[in-house]
Amino acid sequence: MTNAIFYHKFDSGYDDDPARKYHFPKQYLSRVEQTLGDWIVYYGPLKGFPSRYYTAIARTVSIAPDEKKTDHFYAFVEDYLGFDRPLEYTENGGYEEKLFKPDGKPNGGRIVQAVRILEHREFAAIVQAGLSEKDEWPDRVDPPMASEEPTLHFSDNQQAPLLDVPAERPIVPQIVNRRFRDAKFKQHIRRLYDRTCAFTGLRLINGKGRPEVEACHIIPVEDGGNDSVQNGIALSGTVHWMFDRGLLSLTDKYEILASRQLNYDVSHLLHSDMKARVPDNPMYRPHPDYLDWHRRNKFKD
Repeated sequence: MTNAIFYHKFDSGYDDDPARKYHFPKQYLSRVEQTLGDWIVYYGPLKGFPSRYYTAIARTVSIAPDEKKTDHFYAFVEDYLGFDRPLEYTENGGYEEKLFKPDGKPNGGRIVQAVRILEHREFAAIVQAGLSEKDEWPDRVDPPMASEEPTLHFSDNQQAPLLDVPAERPIVPQIVNRRFRDAKFKQHIRRLYDRTCAFTGLRLINGKGRPEVEACHIIPVEDGGNDSVQNGIALSGTVHWMFDRGLLSLTDKYEILASRQLNYDVSHLLHSDMKARVPDNPMYRPHPDYLDWHRRNKFKD
């Protein structure tokens, strides 16, 4: 097993979905096979930005041939997690040693490789830089009453968990930890939606800047959902409750669907045009496949 870089470009001709599958030609098969069971970093251009960036991690779990396209394969992945920010590949002198010549200039021959092997220390450095930003609006959890059992909680001044990366393999338990991943998912969704409920437009903020809005998984984690922001949407507490119970859903065009089983007309709570407000950048919007799953498996028409 080994770490690697997977080049990905949104809206390319490849049949990619970074949170689930990576599509690649046969010339990279031997390298992708080396990553089975281990972690990869997504890397590539971003629309509107001038360079290439590291954007996310995932774990390769299987490989299968593309039945429709000769000499092409799929690498199926799990445990996808986007970075707090895109990392420009040359920042801090660069993260990949072989990506640069002795004079510090980019190595053009290596840059064009869509799959390239990554040293573990390089992987750790990229992940640490990509997942170490503090949450601007950490949740406060009140301490238990005297009669209650003690529970883990954050004070008003504490932040969401940060990634503390040592040089060795212990990085892995941290990036699969559910508490850490939930905190990162919430941090990313709240930032993308500017702390605003996509269905109602409510942006309730307390005196310390903490938002009421919650980060909702479209396909819940317990049902196999991943932590991609395309599997998420920002919803206020009551709307989140209704969405999870299938009383509200979305079309692929982000039109809000209200179940006939609702015992109360909630239209006055929602945007008057019954359309959710989603990010302008399509690579951050809810993915049609996840919305389709929610309509088929959760929505009570």
